[in-house]
Amino acid sequence: MRTTMPTTVEARENRKWYLIDAEGKVLGRLASEIAMILMGKNKPEYIPHIDTGDYVIVINAEKIKVTGKKAEQKVYVKHTGYPGGRKEIPYKEVLEKHPERILEHAIKGMLPKSSLGRNMMKKLRVYSGTEHGHEAQKPIELEI
Repeated sequence: MRTTMPTTVEARENRKWYLIDAEGKVLGRLASEIAMILMGKNKPEYIPHIDTGDYVIVINAEKIKVTGKKAEQKVYVKHTGYPGGRKEIPYKEVLEKHPERILEHAIKGMLPKSSLGRNMMKKLRVYSGTEHGHEAQKPIELEI
């Protein structure tokens, strides 16, 4: 018997679209499940160096939960590149202004740190409300 290895073209042709409702879900647990789907680890033909993952649409990102005191203590840090340019943005502020960035940031940290991981992030669509513009793709509702 031989093990068949899908090419990048075959992997692109077999991609599906999944719809996930984030309402009431815990941030880290949901992010790890979505990262697995984006990488393709839920498929039997998974290969680490080929992007075999599927597209994921996440709705209700503003209704995601965090456990413990993370809502008060969690801080997102970035640096402008200038001396003294460290910026700290609290979780509550990000949740008010851009709730979809919270989930995107968590998922990005769980993907490979290479061009492969950047391409996987392009297959993720996060929306703060219940509306999304991907009805034409006929996404499969996935319960996590």
